[in-house]
Amino acid sequence: MASPILPAFTVRRGEPVLVSPAAPTPTETKALSDLDDAEGMRFYSSGIHLYRADPTKQGVDPAAVIREALARALVPYYPLAGRIREEAGRKLVVDCEAQGVMFVDADADLTAADFGDVQSPPFPCFEQFILEATTVAGVEPVIDRPLLYIQVTRLKCGGFIFGQRFCHCVVDAPGGMEFEKVICELARGEPGPSVPPAWGREMFMARQPPQPSYPHPEYSEPAGGADRMLATPASDMARVPFFFGPREIAGLRQRAPPHMGRSSRFELVAACIWLGRTAALGYGAEEEVRLSFIVNARGRPDVPLPEGFYGNAFAYSVAATTAGELCAGGLGYALELVKKAKSAVTYDYLLSVADLMVLRGRPLFALARTYIVSDVSHAGFKSVDFGWGAPVYGGPAKGGEGPLPGVTNYFSRSKNGKGEEGTVVPICLPKDAMDKFQLEVQGLTAEIV
Repeated sequence: MASPILPAFTVRRGEPVLVSPAAPTPTETKALSDLDDAEGMRFYSSGIHLYRADPTKQGVDPAAVIREALARALVPYYPLAGRIREEAGRKLVVDCEAQGVMFVDADADLTAADFGDVQSPPFPCFEQFILEATTVAGVEPVIDRPLLYIQVTRLKCGGFIFGQRFCHCVVDAPGGMEFEKVICELARGEPGPSVPPAWGREMFMARQPPQPSYPHPEYSEPAGGADRMLATPASDMARVPFFFGPREIAGLRQRAPPHMGRSSRFELVAACIWLGRTAALGYGAEEEVRLSFIVNARGRPDVPLPEGFYGNAFAYSVAATTAGELCAGGLGYALELVKKAKSAVTYDYLLSVADLMVLRGRPLFALARTYIVSDVSHAGFKSVDFGWGAPVYGGPAKGGEGPLPGVTNYFSRSKNGKGEEGTVVPICLPKDAMDKFQLEVQGLTAEIV
């Protein structure tokens, strides 16, 4: 599961240009939802797709094909070509004036084969294949900046890498994939999107008057002292991908209490990592520890989203207890808390989050002794086909987002050397905690005979 070591290479970028919609679009201001403009959404999320050469595309420049399709896709998705502006109360709106998205083409003296069988984040040397947004004092501002940055890097074998950075205020992972699929449809010669986009942000506006109906502990600091995860320098962290395949999942199922019913793969893996991580980090018995994870509202019968909605349609739900209770309760107790938190997210819960955002100035979720998880296994990364076939790799560029390594994690699908499919999680912990964490996970996943 280790990332391949690439040979020495150079990426030669062209001059970045703004790509505007290919046809006239409405000039207007559109309000983002009260979920979109939360502090935790004000960053750029990055993704990468790697493609092999296609003999039928010899002489065809993928950068030119994608750039033309991008301009056409921005006609129905014209808000993505706009700019965010902040109004009173930290409310964000998008000024739609066809300002454009940032695009650059590049060349690298690498082949697709140099990346080996890469299947999980972080993508090797990802910084070279995504066009970084401008930072101010180490922070990426989203106000008055392009909402999308794209880099297409041609490889010397005829393949290419598609790298993108989306402003999370305007799209979540499934929404971003919907836009990329439209670019793909147009690049493959379709006349227009098979599913027209829908703005629909009024679905997640705060009620009047705002009245949060849930406690939302994720936006308050947990009880306890300082968290070493927030203070350990990146140079003192170890990074190890953990693979949860059929054997590991079977071991976890053996330890799951029968009265809980069948647990999902996500529930089992999340509970296992949270439990093992808490033990490895050595938190005090009375200190509060949390598992915070994204629960997507798409497909839920009580959330009437319009077809083609591409905004943020999720909430963070939290499982919380003390470190002592979690370690003493074991996997069964962790699973119970995960299931309870997962089932709490309803449409009313989402509106309650929107209400809280307005009342409390759109706060950032708490980070201390909190493990934050985003499961992108079903986001559709492998369905992004610009006409060169399915990608060799499709997924997040990084193992997690944010400036603090190890606090956030992506769960993604992958295969091991035996061809078995499973969930891969790129864990990042202080070096002295990683060995203990590995032992904890081995103990939780080993088959009981």
